[in-house]
Amino acid sequence: MAQGIKRLGMPIAALFGLALVGLVGTSWFLNRDALQRAVEAQIRAVTGLELVVNGPIDVSVFPGSYVSFHNVGLKGADTIGPALQVDVLTANLRLLPLLLRRFEIADVMMLRPHIHVVRDGAGESNWTPFVETIAKAMTPGAENQVSFSEIRIQDGELNYQDGTNNISEQLGDIDLSLAWPSISRSFAATGQFDWRGERVDGSISASDFVALLSGDRSGLKARLASAPLKVAFDGTVANRTSLMMEGVATMDSPSLRNALRWMGQAPPGGGGGFGRFALKARANVVGGSVALTNVNVELDGNVAEGVMTYANNGRQTLQATLAAGNLDFTPYISTFRLLASGQRDWNRQLFDLSSLSSTDLDMRLSAAKVTVGPSKLGRTAFGANLRGGALALSVGEAQMYGGIAKGSFAIARSDAVADVRAQFQFTDVDLQACASELFGINKLSGRGNLNVSLTASGSSPFGLASSLDGTATLNGHDGAIAGFNVEQLLKRLEKRPLSGGGNFRSGSTPYDNLSISVKFADGVATADDIHVESPTAKITLTGTASVPSREYDLKGVASLTSASAGGNGFDLPFVIQGPWDDPLIFPDPESLIRRSPASAPLLDAVKDRKTRDAVRSVIERFTGGAARPAVAPDAAAGAPGGAPAASAENAKFELIESIHFAHQCTGTDPRARRKPLRKSAARHLYRVTGMR
Repeated sequence: MAQGIKRLGMPIAALFGLALVGLVGTSWFLNRDALQRAVEAQIRAVTGLELVVNGPIDVSVFPGSYVSFHNVGLKGADTIGPALQVDVLTANLRLLPLLLRRFEIADVMMLRPHIHVVRDGAGESNWTPFVETIAKAMTPGAENQVSFSEIRIQDGELNYQDGTNNISEQLGDIDLSLAWPSISRSFAATGQFDWRGERVDGSISASDFVALLSGDRSGLKARLASAPLKVAFDGTVANRTSLMMEGVATMDSPSLRNALRWMGQAPPGGGGGFGRFALKARANVVGGSVALTNVNVELDGNVAEGVMTYANNGRQTLQATLAAGNLDFTPYISTFRLLASGQRDWNRQLFDLSSLSSTDLDMRLSAAKVTVGPSKLGRTAFGANLRGGALALSVGEAQMYGGIAKGSFAIARSDAVADVRAQFQFTDVDLQACASELFGINKLSGRGNLNVSLTASGSSPFGLASSLDGTATLNGHDGAIAGFNVEQLLKRLEKRPLSGGGNFRSGSTPYDNLSISVKFADGVATADDIHVESPTAKITLTGTASVPSREYDLKGVASLTSASAGGNGFDLPFVIQGPWDDPLIFPDPESLIRRSPASAPLLDAVKDRKTRDAVRSVIERFTGGAARPAVAPDAAAGAPGGAPAASAENAKFELIESIHFAHQCTGTDPRARRKPLRKSAARHLYRVTGMR
C-alpha cells in the first residue's frame, strides 16, 4: 500500500508542479492591457460606471490572482465628475478562467473610498444619475449580463450635504460588505462606520435590488445598533415621487436624553427623566412624515399605547394620542424646585427655556393613575401643546386630592423670561393635602372648592413670585385650622381677660364654613374677605401676605357667637404676622385690659405722663425694651382714689398677668418662668403704686 501511494503521489506532485509553473508563466506572459480592458468592461457591465484610472496598475496571478488600480474614479457615462474616488480598487479574479485566458471578476475591494453626496432643493442628488445607470445595467434583459458576488469597502468616508435643510453629515472608517446580486435579485450589506463619535453596526437587505434602485416597491430589512440608540425596520419601501415605507419599526435606547443629543436634537431642559426608552409600532413613512399606529412606547418605566405622528418639514412636529395605566412624572420635575434648598426662600436659579423652541408638540394623554412628586392623581386626561416656544397644558379632568381638578397652565418664552398663566378649579378636594402641596400651608384641613387664576413673568421662581397677579377664592366646610383653639381661648379670656396664661398656640379651631377671597398684585396678596364660622365662634380677617418673602401681615377679630348669660358678645382683635409655615398670633392687649373691670381704671390712670412712664418701665423690663429711670412711689397719686381695695388687688394681679401674657404672645423672653416673673413684677409694681 505504501509503495502504491508513493507511485500515485509522484504523478500528483508533478501535476501540481506543472500547474505552478503554468501559473508563474501565465503571470509572465499575461497581456496586462487586455486584463485591464476586461476588468473595466466587467465593472462597467455590472455597475454601469466608467473606471477612470489615474495611477499605476498592479497585476498578480500567483499566489493571488488580482488586479489593483490606484487613484481610481468611477463616473457615469453621461456625467463629468466621478461618483466616488477610491485610493485603491482591487478586483480579485477567478483562477480557473484565468488559466484559460479568460478574465472574470470574483469580487471587488475598495480601499479608502471617498463618497460625496449633495442634495439640492428639488430632492435630487449628484448620485441620482449613477443610481439610474446602475439600475439600467441590472435590469433583466440588459446586454452583457455579468456580475460578481461581493463588493467590500474598507476605511471609507462619506460626506453628505443638504443645503435646503442645512444638514451636513460625515461618516468615517466605513467597513462594509455588499452582497451584490448575481443569480438572485436580493441585495444585502453589513458593516460598521463611525458617526458623531460613536461606532455603529448596521445591516440592510432588499428582496428586489433592481426595484429598489428604480424606486419600485421592494421588501426591506434594516438595522442600526450603537451605544446610544438601536433602530430596526422590517417592511417595504418605494421611492417613485417621494420616499414611502411601510412596516414594523422598533427603537431602543438606555438614555433618550443622550440619544437625542447624539442625533443633534436639543434634549428637554433640566437633567431629570428621559432615560430608558423603547418603542415598537407599525410605521408608515411618506416623505418627511412618519405615522405610527399600534404604538407601544416605554419611557422611564411609563408604558403607554396609542398612535403618533412625526413630521420634519422645516420644523419638527410631534403629535400623539396615548393611553396608559400608571404614569409617574416625578423624574421630569425632580430638578425643578420652586423653593431653595432651605425650604424658606424662593429659588433664584434661572430657567432653562431653550427646549421650548426646538420642537412643536401636540399630545393627548390619559391614565388611570398619575404621580407628580408627592401628589397622587386618579383617572386623568390632559393635553400638551408646544408651538412657537409657547407651552400650554390643559387638564380636562383629574381625580386629585379626593376631588376633581380642571384647568390650564401656559408658559410663553420671551428671551430668558417665562410668561406664566395658570387657571385651575379644584372641586370638593381635601384642603389639607391641597394647601400643603400647592402653597406649603399645612395648618388647614377640611373639604372645599378652590379657584385660582394667576399670571406672572420672570426668569426664576423668585421672579415669578415677585410679579404674581390674579385672584384666588376658597370655600371650605367641615374642617379645622391647626395651631390654636379660638373657642377655648375666647371663653377663658371672657372670664378673666388678662389671665391668658398657658400656651394658647396649641389645639385646633374647628369650622363649619370657611370663605377666603384674595387678590394678587405684584407679588402681594390682599385679603378683603376671610370668614371662618363655627357653631360657637367666628373669625374675620383682612390684610396682606407677601408672596416673595412668604410672610403674613393680617388683622382679624375672633368672636364668640353666643354671649354669656346677661352679657354682650366677646370680641378679641388679634394680629397674624410671620412666615407662612409658622406664623405668630398676637391678641390685642389693650382690648383685654379694657374688658377687665379692675384694670380698666388703671389703664385710664396711666394716661397721666408720670404714671405712664412708671408702668412702661415695668413692662419694658420684661419685654426687652429700654430701661427707664425709677419713678417715685407717689407717682401713682393720679390713680383714682375711689377704687375699692379689692379692685386694686385685682388690677395688680391682672396687670402682672398681662405682662406675663405679653411675654407669651411675643415670645420676647422664652426663658422666663411664671413664678420669677410674678415676683419681679410684684416688686416693681409695689415701688410704683404702693400696692402689695
